[in-house]
Amino acid sequence: MNLRRFSFGILAGAMALAVMECATGCMTAPGRPKSDSDTLRPDQVTDFATLYGQNCAACHGNQGKNGAAISLANPVYLAVAGQANIERATAAGVAGTLMPGFAKSSGGMLTDAQIAILAEGMVKAWGNPSALAGATPPAYAASAPGNAANGQKAFVATCARCHGADGMGIADKTNPGPIVDPSYLALISDQGLRSIVIAGKPEQGMPDWRSVMRGAGAHPLSDSEITDIIAWLASHRVATPGQPYRQHP
Repeated sequence: MNLRRFSFGILAGAMALAVMECATGCMTAPGRPKSDSDTLRPDQVTDFATLYGQNCAACHGNQGKNGAAISLANPVYLAVAGQANIERATAAGVAGTLMPGFAKSSGGMLTDAQIAILAEGMVKAWGNPSALAGATPPAYAASAPGNAANGQKAFVATCARCHGADGMGIADKTNPGPIVDPSYLALISDQGLRSIVIAGKPEQGMPDWRSVMRGAGAHPLSDSEITDIIAWLASHRVATPGQPYRQHP
């Protein structure tokens, strides 16, 4: 056997193997974009859970509740708002609040199809066809301006038990705290307040419009009472929220 030829064969084989390993390594090297079959462009994502986690969970909470913004995993809210209103708010955002528009037409990153997937997914995942138990709810949006003076009376009669007669109840395990805090009111729209009054906050023990307490028992709030209560709450907004306001001792 020719020792020189044998050594050259071994060297050539080792070099070929090294080239193959290098080529394979380069294809999977950290930072190298994956092939089109392995990754999707942002506008190609159609999975509800992924879209929700990337765009909604930070404010509305994982699984649609216990976030800083209104809980979406509330069957009553979903039944009252309906898919069309949820889709519209997601696409265009809510003026005067931190809720941005997510649709590309509003400066966001989502397509109209992705917006529809989000709205439909919320209803399918967290909705309940029997949530209203046959009751006719107040309208999702107010149809006329409310009366703040009447709203104060309705608030005292139906909300003071938890929020205090002046809306400045001190927060504890059973009390959500100042509902007329200007800083809070600066972050939520009238529609957001109305949605909470109608749908409640079940994860925090706040009942919906059907179960508010009046005197000795629970009675539903009327549409006009809700509209007036929101007008009274909104009257506490100030031009420069965050400035010092009255404190409880």
